[in-house]
Amino acid sequence: MERVVMKFGGTSVGTSDRIRASAARVADEAAKGHAVAVVVSAMAGETDRLLELAGAHGGALGQVETDVVLTAGEQVSAALMALELGARGLKAQSFLGWQARIETQGPPGSSRISALDAAPVLAALEQGIIPVMAGYQGIGPDNRLRTLGRGGSDLSAVALAAALGARCDIYTDVDGVYTTDPRIEPRARRIPAISYDEMLELAAQGAKVLQTRSAEMAKARGVRLRVLSSFSNDPDAEGTEVVDADLISERRIVSGVAYARDQARIGLLGVSDQPQAAAEVFGALADAEIGIDMIVQGRSRDAGTVNIEFTVDRRDLHAALDVIDSAASGSGARDIVHETGLAKVSIVGIGLNRRADVARILFRALGEKNIAVKVIATSEIKISVLIANESVELAVRALHSAYGLDAAG
Repeated sequence: MERVVMKFGGTSVGTSDRIRASAARVADEAAKGHAVAVVVSAMAGETDRLLELAGAHGGALGQVETDVVLTAGEQVSAALMALELGARGLKAQSFLGWQARIETQGPPGSSRISALDAAPVLAALEQGIIPVMAGYQGIGPDNRLRTLGRGGSDLSAVALAAALGARCDIYTDVDGVYTTDPRIEPRARRIPAISYDEMLELAAQGAKVLQTRSAEMAKARGVRLRVLSSFSNDPDAEGTEVVDADLISERRIVSGVAYARDQARIGLLGVSDQPQAAAEVFGALADAEIGIDMIVQGRSRDAGTVNIEFTVDRRDLHAALDVIDSAASGSGARDIVHETGLAKVSIVGIGLNRRADVARILFRALGEKNIAVKVIATSEIKISVLIANESVELAVRALHSAYGLDAAG
């Protein structure tokens, strides 16, 4: 009997009608003879509502009591889904994070799963019960509730699938992973299969189909992932499968174009070229839980010094500057500068390292549209450029066309 974890996002459980439709999909999967476990998000908009409610009483992200408030959204969804499955004649039982024995480490609001004891869920499956687990939550070392950050229900689902040795189907409001955002480029195409590494990079560079950490865990634990639409009635709509690169028959140069608006660039000028200088700055930023991207280092005008540039989300700019002001004394930085109104556009593909003309195509496509590149960063399967916010849509369409992504499948 194949085990399947079915995860339903906020739009898939956003109303009673949506919950009924999602429950019907669970019933169909169970009718195939599969052992089904379900993971649910809070109803669409509910987490924001609860966060606003907590804020009205002095609560904010990163506080334990705020985490207690936020976990209520998934608790409601899990119970309603279990009730609906019961109304359809199926045995179902809701599980909160602590009941599923999800242990976490890290601060409130952005904890990480450190262990998951699947025994309670397995016991339910063996009794013919469909477990419905509240996503996004676990329990910390102090036995208090913790949340896993935005998109954390994806991580809950992948962790449960890994513990059960199950396939993981992520149901959302899109029918798979696309070559880029169809709202920007109508010629974007659904990708039938994508590698773990490509999915991870696309998620990290701004594609919002899967949470980054869930893609990381799926790769590390070998969990078979599928991204499917909870709104499609087309039996041939097979979504996107996330698998090992070796299992993909179509060898693409570029698989997709992702983007992230509202980035900020920070420059440390005249930093000591001794390794411990940069380590002090980036160590302080890591301790403050501030995500860093697109790090570029170059020679400064003064001997024995370098200039270091990196990007952060615009919302983290002031916190990052405060941290740097405190840590920069040890780096000897001559000046600290910053710039906002920027966006990151990335091309991702496992074939990038096999083609010498990839960078030429990128710069030619952007040059023809008079789009200035402020920073560029590369990895084995990704090239990211920092550009002005207002040029994002033009850049995405230009790169999508230049790499042949809008051609017929």
